[in-house]
Amino acid sequence: MTPQDIETYFTQPDGKYAFARWGRPIAPIVFGVEDKSLEVVKGALQAVVKLAGHQMVETDPEFGSNMMFFFFSDWDELLDVPDLDKLIPEMALLVSKLKSGGANQYRLFRFDDTGAIKAAFVFLRMDEALADIPAEVLALQQVVQVMLLWGKDAFRTQSPLGLTESGKTMLRPDIAAIINASYDPVMPAVADDASHALRVFARIEASK
Repeated sequence: MTPQDIETYFTQPDGKYAFARWGRPIAPIVFGVEDKSLEVVKGALQAVVKLAGHQMVETDPEFGSNMMFFFFSDWDELLDVPDLDKLIPEMALLVSKLKSGGANQYRLFRFDDTGAIKAAFVFLRMDEALADIPAEVLALQQVVQVMLLWGKDAFRTQSPLGLTESGKTMLRPDIAAIINASYDPVMPAVADDASHALRVFARIEASK
């Protein structure tokens, strides 16, 4: 992995570099799954948060829960979720856009005054494609993608996950290293200059 590789992960469609990590502890909640799947999502969260050296709490003072996962079969179901339109005022418009585009997943972030992540919403319409993905894999994929503000195309051609020699799914070592380095206390929570990628690379090298 090179600094240029890291830069690519945080380059947005307009060509600008944009990085952000969580600026507060994560208070997650999961809707639309059975207890067994709930434990899988929680397990993925705990693993990635521990990797980052970040914190999980029961309640966020502003949102109550600030990382929300929604599993459902039809986008219109979101319109019936109580008070969701207060958290996401443009919810009806967003649902219409996602329906027309045939989307099966969407992630939305909210940022504090400094630009750090303060909330994330993960929407998963469980069509055949997503239903075929093992719960452990789907949960880990989604958690990784809301731990940092990645570029829109960061994982379009290659998943953040890989396989061990025994065939077990795991977070790719390079992605794990980026997450860990990005949450180093000496690193900024927000960056809009590609020199940040050099600093992430340096932290990774220093930890070897």
